[in-house]
Amino acid sequence: MTTIPHTPQRLLRTVTGPLAAASLTGPVLAHEHLALDLDRQGDAASVLDPRQHGPAVSRELAALRQEFGLCLVVELTCRGMGRDPEALVRIARESGVAVVAATGWYYEPFHPRADLEGASVEQLTGTLVQEIEQGIGATGVRPGVLGEVGSHGDTPSEPEARSLRAAARAALATGLSVSTHAQLGHGGLAQLDLLTTEGLAPHRICVGHQDLLDDSAVHRRLAEAGAYVAFDTVGKESYQSDQVRLRLLLALLEAGHADRALLSCDISRHGYLLSEGGKGYGHLFRSFLPALRTAGVDEDLIDLMTRRNPTRFLTGASPEED
Repeated sequence: MTTIPHTPQRLLRTVTGPLAAASLTGPVLAHEHLALDLDRQGDAASVLDPRQHGPAVSRELAALRQEFGLCLVVELTCRGMGRDPEALVRIARESGVAVVAATGWYYEPFHPRADLEGASVEQLTGTLVQEIEQGIGATGVRPGVLGEVGSHGDTPSEPEARSLRAAARAALATGLSVSTHAQLGHGGLAQLDLLTTEGLAPHRICVGHQDLLDDSAVHRRLAEAGAYVAFDTVGKESYQSDQVRLRLLLALLEAGHADRALLSCDISRHGYLLSEGGKGYGHLFRSFLPALRTAGVDEDLIDLMTRRNPTRFLTGASPEED
C-alpha cells in the first residue's frame, strides 16, 4: 500500500476568516491602505476615511477583481495610522476581494505615546501577540501580518528599534511575517539585521519601499540574504518615476532574484483614488506590468511576483515550499 505524504494546508488569516493559500488564483497587492489617517499637521489629504472614501475603495477593488482577477490585498495600516478593522471587513465583503489586516508600529513620528513611551520590548511584544491571538480591540478581527513596522534614516531610532524587535519576537511567537516601512527606501539593511538578530528568518521579512532607493546593490544584498524586496510605491511619480522603478526591478530580475520581489502601489492619500483623478490601486496592472511585459518579462515571472511570492511571504513558507 502506497502512503501519500500529507502536506499541511497553508492558510492566510484575512479579516473575514481563514483562507487557503492554494485558493488564490489571481494577483495580490502586497502593500496597500484601504482605511488610513496620517493627518498630524492639518494634512487632510493623507486620509482614507472609510465613511467618505470607503465606497470608492470597494468599487475600485471590485473592478480589479473583475478585470484582472485581484484576489487579495495586504492592508498595512497599523497602530497609530488610523487603522479601522471593521471598515476592512466591509470593504472585503463589498468588493469580493480578501483583505489581510496588520499590527505593529509605523515609524517614530506616528508612534502613539501611550503605546511606546516607557514600554520594554517584552511589553510591546505582549501587546502585539495579544492582538494577533485575540483580535483588534473588540472587533474580533485578527491581524495576518506584522507591518508596516517602520524606521527612518539609515538606522532605526531607539523607539523604532524597540518596535522592530517586538515585531520580530511577535512573529516568532505567532508564525506571522513582518513587512517594514523603510522611509524613502533607506535603512533596509539595518532593519533586516535587527530583525534577523532577534532570530527571525529572512524569508519572513519584506523590506519596504525599495523602489524609492536607486541602489541596485542594496536590493541585491537584501535578496541574497533571503528577504523580500518591495517595489510597492508603483505609480507614485512625485517620489520616483516608474521608469526608474522599472530599471531597478529589471536589474533585480536579471540578478536572478525574481523570487524575492513584491509589487504594489501603496495608496495612502484619497487623491490617489481613481474617483478623485488618481491612478488608483490598478496602476500596477494597467501600466507597470504591461511595461514589464514590453521589457521581456514573461507571464510566469509576473505570476511569481504578483501571486506566488506574496502568498509564500504571508504564510512564512520557504522558497523550497513554493
